[in-house]
Amino acid sequence: MLERLEHWARTTPDRTYMTQPLPDGAVVEYSWARVWDEARRMAAHLHSLGLPAGSSIAIYGKNCAHWIMADLAIWMSGHVSVPLYPSASSQTADYVLRHCNARLIFIGRVDGVTDSWNDVQRVLPASLPKIGLPLSPASVSPRWGDLIAAREPLAKAVERDENALATIIYTSGTTGQPKGVMHSFHSLIAPCLTTKSLWGTSTEDRMLSYLPLAHIAERVALEVPSLVFGFQAFFNLGLETFAQDLKRARPTRFFSVPRLWTKFYQAVNQQVPPEKQKLLFSDPVQGPIVKKNILAGLGLDAATLGFTGAAPLPAQILSWYRELGLDLIEVYGMTENAATSHASPREDVRPGYVGVPLPGVECRLGEDGEVLVKSPGQMLGYYRASEDSQQCFTSDGFFRTGDRGELDEAGRLRITGRVKELFKTSKGKYVAPVPIENRLGAHPFVEAICVTGHGEPQPFALLMVAADKYRQAQADAATHTQLDRELATLLEQVNGSLEDHEQVEYLVVVKEPWTIESGLLTPTMKIRRSQIEDRYLARAAQWRDLAQPVIWES
Repeated sequence: MLERLEHWARTTPDRTYMTQPLPDGAVVEYSWARVWDEARRMAAHLHSLGLPAGSSIAIYGKNCAHWIMADLAIWMSGHVSVPLYPSASSQTADYVLRHCNARLIFIGRVDGVTDSWNDVQRVLPASLPKIGLPLSPASVSPRWGDLIAAREPLAKAVERDENALATIIYTSGTTGQPKGVMHSFHSLIAPCLTTKSLWGTSTEDRMLSYLPLAHIAERVALEVPSLVFGFQAFFNLGLETFAQDLKRARPTRFFSVPRLWTKFYQAVNQQVPPEKQKLLFSDPVQGPIVKKNILAGLGLDAATLGFTGAAPLPAQILSWYRELGLDLIEVYGMTENAATSHASPREDVRPGYVGVPLPGVECRLGEDGEVLVKSPGQMLGYYRASEDSQQCFTSDGFFRTGDRGELDEAGRLRITGRVKELFKTSKGKYVAPVPIENRLGAHPFVEAICVTGHGEPQPFALLMVAADKYRQAQADAATHTQLDRELATLLEQVNGSLEDHEQVEYLVVVKEPWTIESGLLTPTMKIRRSQIEDRYLARAAQWRDLAQPVIWES
């Protein structure tokens, strides 16, 4: 990767690599030459500190151009980057910094309002050196700009073997302490080379970086391929500027989690009801124009490829995007294999399935239906957890994903849930929640869902309705009645396709939104099932006594 950075800096020095919007409305464009120069100057500073080779250096903050430059400087100086989520709790940050024995931390774009900075700064050891990136709080010193101004660029990066440890990515997990997943330079680059043969890429591509760089997906979907293939990366300042930043970038490929794809879908449905869409789409003259205008309104008119991952996307929503003309592809992978496992070629997408093994990937199902994967993106292991590292692999080197799956006749994989997600009702029957959640999630205004019912006579479902629709239903009786009726109809339809012991007794529309900050969603917007159950399961008997198909939490 460092060689590729030098290549682009020497062959296309003035071409823009990264575009960074600023809080005051200005936009800064960083050329390949400038990125190479700044990263080498910071690498020279890090090298001057005399840290032991391969020291852990943390990066904490939201995505920005200097987040990537800090990562590059860490690698150039022979060290290991350890990203921290900007939403990490103070307990998690403290644990990670101690567990990896961090020798220094870069503080990036944080404000204490939309992130955990106010809490995290209280647990940062006074003895831990800090460096403030350009968009960090003014209180953090020394500053990136001052340090690089005082240094000449590092003449030569520290030589590293491709199998050397490059980064430790702590998984957010849904229970317990996070695990530090160790990735080498080889396992970070492998996804680029693997996927290029499927979808291609070029220097003319553009991507918007907004999913956390602390997560493996953004590293292997944007950071590493932008370096390898030389395309332009744009950054997002926050939710309030997301639409503006997306339209500035006009990405040619867009990677997101189901939560955002669902929000886009819901926003269009609010403006143009699904029934009207069907009529417009079927018109041979107006149909193509309407579809193009919808994509343009979302900022995706230039996108030739879309990717969704981290959690299932209802098949109905994926099909809707493909009908608009966007090749939306569901991908499957995890931190432990650098998100390199399964995906679909453009021409062979089956909604509800995550595709076939990527080139170089082997997959089989265990006796209990567990998906077992051997990938070129395989991790080196868990940091300071050799026993866990051994237990997560089979004797012949396949990673135990913990996901349950099934294969169709073409070898396409469908994820049916987690091996340990099965719950037992009071009737002694086991229920797999994910397939039921996928069906209930087909409603255009259902944003997140959790099917549960451990120890209950029948399963029940907790639904989070899109915020705008929820407020509208609370303020308007007719809207409330209509949504109530639609959800009851959906419940009846879904139950008609389920075994008796799987049938959902009632739906609960929750009052408070599930967020990362509340601890009910992971940083990639997946539900934290056990935390949700802890919050709501005790009320199940009370709800069951109401004997209603749809209940609005009071």
